[in-house]
Amino acid sequence: MPPIHFGPFNVTSQVFHTTKHSFALVNLKPLLPGHILVSPLALKPHLSDLTKDEISDLFLTVTRIQRTLKRVYKADAFNVAVQDGEAAGQSVPHVHCHVIPRTKGDPGGDDKVHEWLEGEEGDVGKHQREAAQWAKDEERKPRSKEEMEKEATWLKEEMAKDEKEHGEKL
Repeated sequence: MPPIHFGPFNVTSQVFHTTKHSFALVNLKPLLPGHILVSPLALKPHLSDLTKDEISDLFLTVTRIQRTLKRVYKADAFNVAVQDGEAAGQSVPHVHCHVIPRTKGDPGGDDKVHEWLEGEEGDVGKHQREAAQWAKDEERKPRSKEEMEKEATWLKEEMAKDEKEHGEKL
């Protein structure tokens, strides 16, 4: 497999799913268990930079991965967020969707994530740093390469199980 880059970072070992136009990777600093990112293979900073095929593939990939994450993380729901540009809280200038499995009673309590996504500024990153019940970004410790590779391998295996069961592959 050729190297896969998320912005300037080589994330090939974190990738657990690829399609013609997109890839999914485990997160260096997940907000909740199962928090992953889906990004186009082409390095483009804004949603409006994507072609129709890239946009379609990106969101079909998000929904396909949700099926597996729902099963393996026993999720009741998801937050799916795109921070489109630096002013919106995008920290890597490469389009990416945050896919965050949610369960009743998780640390997001009282659905703060939902409030943040629909809030006045819509700046998820800012609210995450300010929230008392969430660790501030600088307090969230990056996971090791080995931890991320282990999760990526596990999710790749789980995706394959779902593809076999449902007879689909993006």
